[in-house]
Amino acid sequence: MTRKTRPISWIKAARKDFERFPIAAQSVCLAALTIAAEGGKADIVKPFKGHDSGIMEIALPWRGNAFRVVYAVQIAEELWVLHAFQKKSTQGIETPRHEVELIESRLKRLQELLG
Repeated sequence: MTRKTRPISWIKAARKDFERFPIAAQSVCLAALTIAAEGGKADIVKPFKGHDSGIMEIALPWRGNAFRVVYAVQIAEELWVLHAFQKKSTQGIETPRHEVELIESRLKRLQELLG
């Protein structure tokens, strides 16, 4: 049985933000994205809170920081990376509101574009 690997597409701004991550953190996140593109789910991936099952979040604790990569699995044939950011908030685990709003607006634009 052959597994079909889906292409991984990036919203340009998300790619730029991702490239600011430490190289080793990028590698871990890319490995998780590859697993997702092959239909699996890495241990550091969880559903993105407050959204349907098609939006996933890579949550990577890294040397006292936290890096996040949010992607959509149910848009077109590709796996779409919507946003990548370093979570600086130390109080609580909730994603900052402005990050959530950015993800939602990118998702909406992408759905309109590909819809």
